[in-house]
Amino acid sequence: MSTKISFASDYMEGAHPAILSRLLETNLLHTPGYGTDEICESAREKIRAACRAPRAAVHFLVGGTQTNATVIDALLRPWQGVVAAESGHISTHEAGAIEFGGHKVLTLPHALGKITAADVRARCEDHWGDGNRDHMVEPGMVYISHPTEYGALYAKGELTELHQVCRDYGIPLYLDGARLAYALACPENDVTLADLAALCDVFYIGGTKCGALLGEAVVAADPDRLPRFFTIMKQHGALLAKGRVLGIQFDALFTDGLYGRIGKPALEAADAIRALCDKAGCPPCFHTPTNQVFVRVEDRVLDPLADRVEFSFWEKADETHTILRFASSWATRMEDVEKLGQVLRDVL
Repeated sequence: MSTKISFASDYMEGAHPAILSRLLETNLLHTPGYGTDEICESAREKIRAACRAPRAAVHFLVGGTQTNATVIDALLRPWQGVVAAESGHISTHEAGAIEFGGHKVLTLPHALGKITAADVRARCEDHWGDGNRDHMVEPGMVYISHPTEYGALYAKGELTELHQVCRDYGIPLYLDGARLAYALACPENDVTLADLAALCDVFYIGGTKCGALLGEAVVAADPDRLPRFFTIMKQHGALLAKGRVLGIQFDALFTDGLYGRIGKPALEAADAIRALCDKAGCPPCFHTPTNQVFVRVEDRVLDPLADRVEFSFWEKADETHTILRFASSWATRMEDVEKLGQVLRDVL
């Protein structure tokens, strides 16, 4: 087992104690499979209430890439592609899962991972104004994430504009909420679960990176947006026989407002990391108010840092500098943040 302090990602720990307790309490229960049990239905009702979407379809899947591939395949027709930021998770770090499923990712430029309604509109106008469009992949939906891969947030006004463009062209808006708990807990965020249910055709509530052992909850306020999704999940190998394992976790996360609070420790830790980086002479590269901190360091310090800290390589800044990421989580300890500060002082 590594003795390094870990800021590599926000899914490195196990699960919140409330989830472990519920898993233990229910361990020997005999329940129906595939998410048809009473515990999963309890979790669905709690999520519907939190989203103010009483008719919403709620489905539990295992992980983010599986969820994205399954939802996108369900929303698109065979000749359509998905519009996303060049930096979007489906565009970069999902090993071509969307293309493997038969759909092209149509990328747009971004600002800290965010795309604009104006760019989406221009992309759609270009397609429908092209005389060769029948020979081309049609923009069939829009994918965004909140927070983005850079930890940035969409404002409610920006989501509203994206929603309107999608309405104008009759295509769905889908939001990846892998780190949604860190957005909801952020003081700069003005988007609620109810807003997401109203403005997005489909979105998912992240569990894997937000306190669960595993699992994501897909929400469609209008269940007709995802017809026969149970069967589509089965086709994608995304239907867990022991579905109650996922439902129990979301039932716990949506009891007494836990999901809305669980991201706060990560944000406090990230703020402390930003301050330490600034003091050590490597201030964050850009403002991202959630749980990811990006810093630019000289390549010569990468190995000494890696000897003592687990972090993520992000991208090369230039020939002699690299941008790396420190990610905090719901379980990050401030004592580890302080240790990181000492490493930065020693190495930089």
